[in-house]
Amino acid sequence: MRIVFFGSPEYAVPSLRRCLALPDVEVVAVVTQPDRARGRSGKLLATPVKELAVEAGVPVILQPERVRRETTEELRALSPDVGVVAASGHILPNHLLEMFPHGVVNVHASLLPRHRGASAVAASIFDGDAESGATIMRVVREVDAGPVLGQVRTPIGVLDTTETLTERISELGAELLAEVLPRWVAGEIEAVEQDESEVTHAPRLAKGDGVIDWSQSSEEIGRRVRAFQPWPLATTLYGGERFTVHEAWPLAEFTSDAAPGSVVPFTSDAPPGTVVAGDGTELSPLLGDRVARAVVVCGSGGLALLRVQRAGRQAQAIEVYLNGDRELVGSVLG
Repeated sequence: MRIVFFGSPEYAVPSLRRCLALPDVEVVAVVTQPDRARGRSGKLLATPVKELAVEAGVPVILQPERVRRETTEELRALSPDVGVVAASGHILPNHLLEMFPHGVVNVHASLLPRHRGASAVAASIFDGDAESGATIMRVVREVDAGPVLGQVRTPIGVLDTTETLTERISELGAELLAEVLPRWVAGEIEAVEQDESEVTHAPRLAKGDGVIDWSQSSEEIGRRVRAFQPWPLATTLYGGERFTVHEAWPLAEFTSDAAPGSVVPFTSDAPPGTVVAGDGTELSPLLGDRVARAVVVCGSGGLALLRVQRAGRQAQAIEVYLNGDRELVGSVLG
């Protein structure tokens, strides 16, 4: 089997590694994003996929801004059997999709048809899904709409962020790809069309999506803090400057039917966005000995701050941060 691999970020690395390790398989080319300047130095850096491809000695590494006809013809000359995509960042035109005898398959980071699009992992967290996973699907011109070849599931933990969940899904998806791909090329798998009535979309995130709306519930804001880690990050304004909430824990409003110990109760008459002093209550066994030090009043409940960052400074645990800024408590964010 001759594979052309399309991928760029760290998410794609486990899938490429599995393709390289498959018996009787040759990765004849890798298509990835161009080297780009990163950091203050402006140094050009290769994508993680290119780094692995170079290390593995993949004979052809292409880095087009866009996949044009010349790219397709260059790949056609390699006589590939199938294409594999894992977050390449390229739009693949019909002339390329139709070139492969066994089509192009994609390792998508959601349980399709739920969360089609670029921010699928973040969407699964801030929508409050109980589980996510990876889907192997055949690529068609409509985004993530192709028929499904296989799926693998994983629960979403209350501490999962987009970063941790993406890492887990990338490994699970790579394992599934290694099982599915040889069987697909051998004609042993029948693709299953997606149920269009179950489709949801997860468009690409923008920097402004991370701005916190304190009128929302603490549960929703807490999920968004996790969903927007590591980008675009959950932010608000404090003293007219950007203030980032890296970690937090939602405190629910007390309800009479709540089982004892099931929630950390929180009520306040202060307006949403107000930072009040925590009472030292332990937050959750999952957080070790962390306690409520500073809580932001939300539309319902409150958000216990755990790790924050003021503009121009390093991110700090709230216990450390408050040692240098007692005025946070009593302020109004947003």
